[in-house]
Amino acid sequence: MLEVVGTAGDGVTAKAIARRLGCPLPTVYRALAVLVEEGYLVRLDDVRGYGIGYRIAELQRSLVDALRPPAAVVAAMHDLHVQAAAAAYLAVFRDRDVVVAHADACAEHPLPPDVRVGEPVAPHAAAAGKVLLASVRPARVGELLGPAGMVRLAPHTAPDRRALDRDLMRVRLEGVAVEVEELAPGVAGVAAPLHGPDGEVTGALGVSVSRTEFGARRWELERHVRAAADRAGERPAAHTADRR
Repeated sequence: MLEVVGTAGDGVTAKAIARRLGCPLPTVYRALAVLVEEGYLVRLDDVRGYGIGYRIAELQRSLVDALRPPAAVVAAMHDLHVQAAAAAYLAVFRDRDVVVAHADACAEHPLPPDVRVGEPVAPHAAAAGKVLLASVRPARVGELLGPAGMVRLAPHTAPDRRALDRDLMRVRLEGVAVEVEELAPGVAGVAAPLHGPDGEVTGALGVSVSRTEFGARRWELERHVRAAADRAGERPAAHTADRR
């Protein structure tokens, strides 16, 4: 029901919800009453329908707070954003998902449209995601790709597992991952691993720019990312993957 209301927007009626879900109207009314009482939905009298409640925003803030990295990592990311003149983001494992844990960006240096703090990012397409995939055993990569597998997101998204495995091998050898129109059209970036005290990869720090800018600044951006990852990696990020 929350998904239906969120997709439809403010003002969706109980009858419309019942039609979309194929549920009896009395059942929908009972559930709506509970969701409104708990703050997950609101009853909007002016449009005679329902909308997403403020409790949803509270839960999102709680997730973002739980993912927020240590202050040293946050500071290193801000410096990276300023010095590299590029949007910076940190990706970590959260169970089997690769999630954006923090970002430092601005209107002049924005994140790609589908990179949002507190949300998963496609690991096979994002530079930071490839860094994290490269840190686990090859046999576990397929498990971490999830049920959706390798969805094609942009002109140069890896077409199959063989191509991805070759890319991950390069990441292991070179210590950085690159994406060029793999996550989103016209977008490129580079990422490097953050290492914890025991040398394990605890996260991946990346920057994102336009493809045109990346072509002109690729090596400069890589230097900035490597240096920032070295500084930030002195303390581990909040989440690590099960390497088994």
